[in-house]
Amino acid sequence: MKQTVHFGAGNIGRGFIGALFSKSGYHVTFVDIADQIINKLNQEKSYQVKLATEQRETVTIENVSGLNNMSQEREVMEAIKKATYLTTAIGPDILPRIAPLIARGIAERVADTDEKLYIIACENQIGATEILKSHIFGNFDEETKGKIEGRVYFFNSAVDRIVPIQDQDSLDVLVEPYYEWVVETKEDIPTVEGMKIVEDLDPFIERKLFTVNTGHAVIAYLGYIEGKETIDQTLSDEEVANQVRKTLKETGSYLIKEYGLDEKEHLNYINKNIERFKNPFLNDGVTRVGRAPMRKLGPEDRLIRPATQAQKAGLSYTNLAKAIAAALLFDHPEDEEAMKIQQMIKEHGPGYVLNTVSNLDENSEITKEVVRQYEELKK
Repeated sequence: MKQTVHFGAGNIGRGFIGALFSKSGYHVTFVDIADQIINKLNQEKSYQVKLATEQRETVTIENVSGLNNMSQEREVMEAIKKATYLTTAIGPDILPRIAPLIARGIAERVADTDEKLYIIACENQIGATEILKSHIFGNFDEETKGKIEGRVYFFNSAVDRIVPIQDQDSLDVLVEPYYEWVVETKEDIPTVEGMKIVEDLDPFIERKLFTVNTGHAVIAYLGYIEGKETIDQTLSDEEVANQVRKTLKETGSYLIKEYGLDEKEHLNYINKNIERFKNPFLNDGVTRVGRAPMRKLGPEDRLIRPATQAQKAGLSYTNLAKAIAAALLFDHPEDEEAMKIQQMIKEHGPGYVLNTVSNLDENSEITKEVVRQYEELKK
């Protein structure tokens, strides 16, 4: 049976990427440090993916196992040596930590075989696979680097599927019916059900990041301010729903100008995603979607980058500034990053956060607009 190794045995890994590989006839070896999940995978050898619909359709995912990368390094390396694909859905910040082990597995592999390995980081970050590649190559000696060409390929990708927080006592995963996995390559690669191949990923990844991820974040932060618990509850407030549309029209204006997207088609894409967010069967919490605000306020992420790109293009970013301001007001006490931001604001003010976290000049027009909106929202 064909083999694939997937780093990250969480809900996205099991409910999306790993599930597609299993359905495509691969044995999926999940790699993670969560002993409880790894042990269950090895004991139960299957799980259910449940669709967040009224009917709750289920799909059984089989041919799965698990390895702990902290205690089973040798086994992980052996799995990498046998795999056709190596994928991740582990969080962009974790990529540097897993790179040394992946590098050791690849080094042994290329010393033994010419079989091709395809590596794809399925993360919510532009160029995630390139980032992973740079960390992996930092662990290679010159001899290994010379053997990589034509044997190990790195492909950037864009992934999109809503998977809410759920019961961790079960391997079963609740997911929305919709998904999209776009991979950038000109190579002829082994088929995986549900994988869409494109030669230029930029329009897809920015369209997704600045519509789905931006929209989701805006709903979460505005919903949190309004005291809402879930995403669908938040969107039932028409004032908030209208604010989300205004924000996504700003990101859309940039996308249309940058990539020549059809304006009517993109507006349909925006409306389709707002309808996705309204799915009551997901019961998706605003604190889950809004979590880790420092990452979401990063210079290349879903709120800051579309604002800076809009400004460069001479386009409006007023509603994006309001979304950024709402993120600065996310003070969920159980979120470590939110608490760090609140402490920074308390000591130095919101402009300091935008400079430190988002690389925005404190005297920039974007910063001034965000601070103005922040003061308005605080009232």
